[in-house]
Amino acid sequence: MSLQSPSRLLELAGQSLLRNRALTIFTLDELPREVFPLMFMEAFSMRHCEALKLMVQAWPFLRLPLGSLMKTPHLETLRAVLKGLDTLLAQKVRPRRWKLQVLDLRDVDENFWTIWSGARALSCSPEAMSKRQTVEDCLRTGECQPLKVFIDLCLKDSALDEYLTYLCGWVHYRRDLVHLCCSKVQNYSMPTSSFRNLLERIYPDSIQELGVRRKCSLNQTGKFAPYLSRMSNLHKLFLAFGYDGELYVSGLQQFIPDLDSPFLCLSYPQMLYIRKVSNIKEHLEHLLRCLKNPLEAFTFCHAYLTDRDMECLSQYPSLSQLKELRLIHILMWTTNLEPLGALLEKAAATLKTLVLEDCRIQDSQLRVLLPALSRCSQLTTFYFRGNETSTNALKDLLRHTGGLSKLG
Repeated sequence: MSLQSPSRLLELAGQSLLRNRALTIFTLDELPREVFPLMFMEAFSMRHCEALKLMVQAWPFLRLPLGSLMKTPHLETLRAVLKGLDTLLAQKVRPRRWKLQVLDLRDVDENFWTIWSGARALSCSPEAMSKRQTVEDCLRTGECQPLKVFIDLCLKDSALDEYLTYLCGWVHYRRDLVHLCCSKVQNYSMPTSSFRNLLERIYPDSIQELGVRRKCSLNQTGKFAPYLSRMSNLHKLFLAFGYDGELYVSGLQQFIPDLDSPFLCLSYPQMLYIRKVSNIKEHLEHLLRCLKNPLEAFTFCHAYLTDRDMECLSQYPSLSQLKELRLIHILMWTTNLEPLGALLEKAAATLKTLVLEDCRIQDSQLRVLLPALSRCSQLTTFYFRGNETSTNALKDLLRHTGGLSKLG
């Protein structure tokens, strides 16, 4: 007769309970926690929804990383898990064993299931148990916190699918007890009105990256301001406009509604990228005025800058400490570049990358920039292609930049 290890016996006992449909909340309360992941995977593979519902109620960990187990959304599995949570949430006094604080529907934590299934001896060893316990203790945030449901959204259809519709509806009717948390939200196709309704259901502090890639007019961006103003942890925003126009900001930001402008108040970005926004010249000054701290990177593509726009670039402190400046396909052959030279002068101590590409800069305009360019001591990259300059002007450029030791 062969001897089985204690961990193997526990696993077999769990499988027996599942297969004999003998699982109850009372038997789960008596089982050691190291059995739960193996049993949950077994119940998941068998599509044993009643067992999943019961196991969620007794789940002995702070997180249930369901998304890394359920690679493809499965509505019946989700329903079973949420029904189990409903039973917990309906209780005025939380059960003694209730530790679950996060249901994670993202595919981000395969490690959890690997530890408990792939190396049984390791997972049940005192060392592994101690290590896992330490991690769980670090995640503890209190007994009465709202349950958090994490999911990343990539919306490629005009409406939510059945899976997301069910999830969002479930969260909406339990919004005092459950937070729907989305660190990344990308909208490619959902109409603006439907998307705003969806944003109402997401816990705003959870959103770190937001992309609105569905084409809209610049004047529509103001409609997002009330929602963005509540996203205190938003670090990246991408807005797409008609004719391939794009506005992209990155960094720590505070968004404030501004009723006088279609632009949002982007208070604390680190990077600003603007491409093919046809009426940007009407709002560029307002946008730069909104910036409360210095930008690190500024990219402007496919547009026409007036003399007044150039003056704006040199006047606002938010551009005085740039590390990267890229002006690409900006028609400048009739533009006064003295303000651009003033901007380079202000950023001379910090500027590392300068790109002036396909701007149709003439000889006389380049020579206006050379004195300031020669003082950019940190410059490591200078890209000057697609301009209308002569060989003599380029020789002047080489003479003025020859002393920049980091440029090469």
